[in-house]
Amino acid sequence: MAHECISVFDIFKIGVGPSSSHTLGPWRAALRFLAALEAEGKLAAISKVQVLLYGSLAKTGHGHGTDIAVQLGLCGDDPVTFDVNQINPKMDDIRRNRKMLLAGKYEIDFDPVQDIDFLFEESLPFHPNALTFLVTFADGEQIASTWYSIGGGFVVQEGENGSNAQQVDLPFPIDTARQLLQWCIKTGYSISELVMENELAWRPEEATRQGLLNIWRVMQECTYRGCHTSGELPGGLRVGRRAVALNKKLLKGRTYTDYASWIDAIRAGGEHFSYTLDWVSCFALAVNEENASFGRVVTAPTNGAAGVIPAVLQYFIAFCDGFHEEKIQQFLLTASEIGSIFKKRSTISAAMGGCQAEIGVSSAMAAAALTECLGGSQRQVLMAAEIAMEHHLGLTCDPIGGLVQIPCIERNTMGAIKAITASQLALQSNPELAKVSLDAVVKTMWETAQDMNSKYKETSDGGLAVNIPISLPEC
Repeated sequence: MAHECISVFDIFKIGVGPSSSHTLGPWRAALRFLAALEAEGKLAAISKVQVLLYGSLAKTGHGHGTDIAVQLGLCGDDPVTFDVNQINPKMDDIRRNRKMLLAGKYEIDFDPVQDIDFLFEESLPFHPNALTFLVTFADGEQIASTWYSIGGGFVVQEGENGSNAQQVDLPFPIDTARQLLQWCIKTGYSISELVMENELAWRPEEATRQGLLNIWRVMQECTYRGCHTSGELPGGLRVGRRAVALNKKLLKGRTYTDYASWIDAIRAGGEHFSYTLDWVSCFALAVNEENASFGRVVTAPTNGAAGVIPAVLQYFIAFCDGFHEEKIQQFLLTASEIGSIFKKRSTISAAMGGCQAEIGVSSAMAAAALTECLGGSQRQVLMAAEIAMEHHLGLTCDPIGGLVQIPCIERNTMGAIKAITASQLALQSNPELAKVSLDAVVKTMWETAQDMNSKYKETSDGGLAVNIPISLPEC
């Protein structure tokens, strides 16, 4: 089997909430589809586009903004740079005029109500997150192109093998935790150092370091913004934002003017257990409230779990004196390799594996990263990742109303706290005596995913989604 090459920037992607599988993935699929047609010189000849959404994309598509994402993708907008404040005005304009500027260049008729079809009862065999673009050209020719959003913003076209990540010759190819450890023992590198050596196959080291700092900048801005934005989350559940009130309560009147002085104000409150715990929860809530509001976040490794890694990294910065660029880079490099192993050997898609594939994986990533940054050995790093995932096995995905609000936002606080606990346990343990390996828990997670009933895999057909009475507005 060909080795899948996954970069740190494949695991950590800058995008728009609320879902990497249901928002970012379809958005990227639309962009890739347009790029392929443009390369063939066919884009200008399109007269009509329709979109079919299958399976999980159909069942929770409205709550996750899948219809919005495909429209933005078809308009040629970039999820990394598009002004999120313009999403609603742009959607209103398309809906009102029933026109779309395809790829930002060619005006076509487009009515979202008629031209986006939610096929609730149909699912394609390769993956539950499937969509098809039906295109009619001016000369009457018609084509259909099917794509799959396979988790974490990764997309593949029907017939492709694996992800669209660029294949390169890595000096240290890794598919399993065992291989990772073997390379570390052979070279003497830490996990983050080994990952950096692999990243050189894609780009110079300085470019990777600057890219990591840019990822951190988006995480930082998202956390800070979420701690200072009040109001109600969109979607009709009437869920209020909590991070802003918790931030104010914990600071007890201490003043600040920017992110750096905010961190100083947080530190000034002390380091007692309940105070630290409350801040970890606040950080995670802030990110995922932004995510639920179509804000700009970092997929880490998914949007639904985007708050875990920033929360643990913020904990490291505020309470472990980790406010150093090289430590932040080390954290992200280590986390990315753990996420890569889970993607290769199991899944990071809730539609395939339930929430264990999102919160569980992000918790394992964060636990590993924190452990290395606190001086843990390579074996302790892998042990921390294993502990974190072991205690997320079987976690279902049953979002109420198909929205990433209940129970998704609070689950990020749980994942972050479990990651810190897992790191502490690993740092105080002898990994030589561990009974469960990371590879064993990855394998178990995949087997659990395959056994899990589909109604607990991001379909909102079971669990809390059917046991909590709600009344959502008509779409």
